[in-house]
Amino acid sequence: MDLNSLRDCVILYVEDDIAVQNQTKMILSDFVKEVLVASSGAEGLAVLREKKVDLIITDITMPELNGIEMLKTLRYEDKNMTPVIITTAFTETDYLLDAVKLRVEGFIMKPINIKELVTSMYNIVLPIMQKKELEDCSSIVESLSVLVGGKKIEILKYIMNNLDDDHIFNGSYQDIMDNIGVSKPTVVGMFKQLIKAGILEKLKNKMYKFTNKRLISKIN
Repeated sequence: MDLNSLRDCVILYVEDDIAVQNQTKMILSDFVKEVLVASSGAEGLAVLREKKVDLIITDITMPELNGIEMLKTLRYEDKNMTPVIITTAFTETDYLLDAVKLRVEGFIMKPINIKELVTSMYNIVLPIMQKKELEDCSSIVESLSVLVGGKKIEILKYIMNNLDDDHIFNGSYQDIMDNIGVSKPTVVGMFKQLIKAGILEKLKNKMYKFTNKRLISKIN
């Protein structure tokens, strides 16, 4: 199980027991990109209406609006199908049928076993992250499509091979012309395409920032 799949994940954790909330948030923060928290269903809905999250982990019994009521609003009114893991006590089993009807992806009995919770998160989030990865690849392919032809890929590789630690390229058109053997119009046109595609950003004369870090990892 490669838990790095969770690194880009944003979690909403809804729990009214502040001690449990803080402890669980602290542990989950080691596995995911961000853990948002709420202390009631009402607070949870407010967060979900403001921010995009990849997974909801919620308690059931809470003040104002309990976890099941929050999910009913989320599913039926907001049409939000974000995956959900319910944390539940044995005394709350009456709610489980409602949770199943709301297409909840997972259940964790309280007190929370972190290993069990992380495993459930991984099983639910992995397909989502794989879909995002495919979408990112499509974006990269789209970016690369402007480079097809002639010496353009060689120019791109030259730029990437001469980036500093901050992904800055310091160099002149003449440097590229001398090293690759291409004409100035080809180099100038290439830089214009890279800037238009959002791959390069001109900082000042002879200084460009390579903005697509995922493209760097894919090509390198």
